[in-house]
Amino acid sequence: MTRIVQNLFAKPVRTNFNSGEQQYLNLVKKVIYTGDKQWGRNGEILSIFGEKMEFPLYNYKIPILTTKKLAWKTCLKELLWFIGGETDNNKLSEQNVKIWNANASEEFKLSRNLKYTNPGDLGPIYGHQWRHFNAPYVGCDHDYTGKGVDQLQNVIDMLSDPKELMSRRIYMSAWNPCQLNEMVLPPCHISSHYRVNVNGELSCAIYQRSGDVGLGVPFNIASYSLLTCLIAKQCGLKPGRLIHFIGDAHIYSSHIEILKEQLTRIPKEAPYVEIKKKQNINSYTLEDFKLVDYKHHGPLKMSMIA
Repeated sequence: MTRIVQNLFAKPVRTNFNSGEQQYLNLVKKVIYTGDKQWGRNGEILSIFGEKMEFPLYNYKIPILTTKKLAWKTCLKELLWFIGGETDNNKLSEQNVKIWNANASEEFKLSRNLKYTNPGDLGPIYGHQWRHFNAPYVGCDHDYTGKGVDQLQNVIDMLSDPKELMSRRIYMSAWNPCQLNEMVLPPCHISSHYRVNVNGELSCAIYQRSGDVGLGVPFNIASYSLLTCLIAKQCGLKPGRLIHFIGDAHIYSSHIEILKEQLTRIPKEAPYVEIKKKQNINSYTLEDFKLVDYKHHGPLKMSMIA
């Protein structure tokens, strides 16, 4: 077994250029071939603990996976929903975004002892914590203007202030122990830390306590890459790097064979994003983003496991 594992990592995943995607594919291999088999909250998994990946964002290159087609507009719609401080799944469903549907179901909410008036209410999840941290949660239809801590705006204000620009305290957290039991799902990607170097390049380090490597992590990579590029654009900076730390990196048993097929594919060059700068962070819409030269292999279908 030791010899097999050594041979597995003796050669990197084949690639025709230097791409951050190789790190993701090697993570997939590592989990499949060295992960511990466990029974998690929602099924059988292979799991490893404590991983790191790093993706260059220079010149607005975006590490969206090319070894399968990634629904990047769905990812962006969710990101803009977070930025808007939204927690109503109906507003995503209206845009044909279904990624929160299972967690919004009445059955799932009852498993969390949650009863909200609006059927789409997900509780004080990411958007609430990003824009109104720890404001008492009344419901997704409530106006929280001026309530709680607007962490995202604080990040932008500090990055726009020459006196704060290189601070080590530019940080945003979605993990709020005071309100975890009001959320349909405790946050998986729980914090982001921003740093500017002497070249004016903005990098972001995120910590993800739990990562569904097959289905969720590719979205998280794309989402925080887009967010970092967006913040850089808004603050007159250049995109630098995304550093992605994962606590529990796991693959569901039903995803393994599909991911093995993905590992046979050769990555293509990463696309880049064009962003039309707006007056403030609240003004952006889907139309302000354009993904250029996104070349990819065909889609790979994996079921969402709530």
